[in-house]
Amino acid sequence: MSDQLPAKDVEVLLAAAVAAPSMHNTQPWRFAVEGHAIDVYLDGSRALPAEDPTGRAMRIAAGAATFNLRCAAESLGYRTWFGLAPYPDEPDLLARVVIEPTADRDEELRDLAVQIPYRHTDRHPSDIEPMPESVRIALLQAAYAEGAQLTWLAEDDVRAVLDLVLDTDLREVHDWHRSAERSHWVGGERTTDGIPSDALGPRSATYPAAVRDMGTRPADRMRGATRFEDHPDVAVLSTDYDEPADQVTAGAALERVLLTATRAGLSASFLNQPLEYDDLRRSVQRLTRCPGHAHMIIRFGHSTPDGPRHGTARRPVADFLPKEES
Repeated sequence: MSDQLPAKDVEVLLAAAVAAPSMHNTQPWRFAVEGHAIDVYLDGSRALPAEDPTGRAMRIAAGAATFNLRCAAESLGYRTWFGLAPYPDEPDLLARVVIEPTADRDEELRDLAVQIPYRHTDRHPSDIEPMPESVRIALLQAAYAEGAQLTWLAEDDVRAVLDLVLDTDLREVHDWHRSAERSHWVGGERTTDGIPSDALGPRSATYPAAVRDMGTRPADRMRGATRFEDHPDVAVLSTDYDEPADQVTAGAALERVLLTATRAGLSASFLNQPLEYDDLRRSVQRLTRCPGHAHMIIRFGHSTPDGPRHGTARRPVADFLPKEES
């Protein structure tokens, strides 16, 4: 076995990793490649201090990137071993992934790797086709496989979440720090990061709705409106504990759930704004009737003809590596 991963394989691995979702598509990762190990770090220069002051969303994003990296490794014929938040004295090092050739393949991860280019956040209305129970169970199992729980909310609980969304919006009315931070990342034409205007989807004709309106610019606030589904399928992703490693675990579980959903022909978007306030986050977790800590509120649906055909843009892989490695 070579002492170094081939450069072409590193390119494939990291391209898959950076295709993971992150809050406002900030892509808050750095990678270091040494031999057959890839370290995943936080990139503090891409933090969101107003909306994510503890860095929890960044760690979730890093977990999602780590999961994609593992899937891509399987597609190239490698097996992975990994440790999450391995060194307490290095808080920015969130995962170390060791990659070695193997003939013993994880066919599930290999299959999910195929879905990575097709997964994206879809903020368009879903059709009214009911979700098969087998798919609901598959998504529960996907979260469980990575050490997290996915809880489907009953219709009354979905309405309770929408009430919490309204509470969040009222709190944000005069919070110019949050609005300024969001406007830095959302809207306009974007070719490497952030959320461009054409990925915002339509505004909802009703309020509150099971879709987050990310628009901050005047033109985006005036974009067309349409009616969203009256009975959305919403689930909460949570973990038992809330340490940094648990948040990275939540990110891996999130991405496994999203790729499983993509394979089943489902789209997904997020209603995470209540989770940005500690008291509302606890309220969301109580709706699950389970102990733990809520990390994501996910709205699932079926992709529609008006939905996006591709995800938001990503920076070149070289931007995520130290200069001497790029």
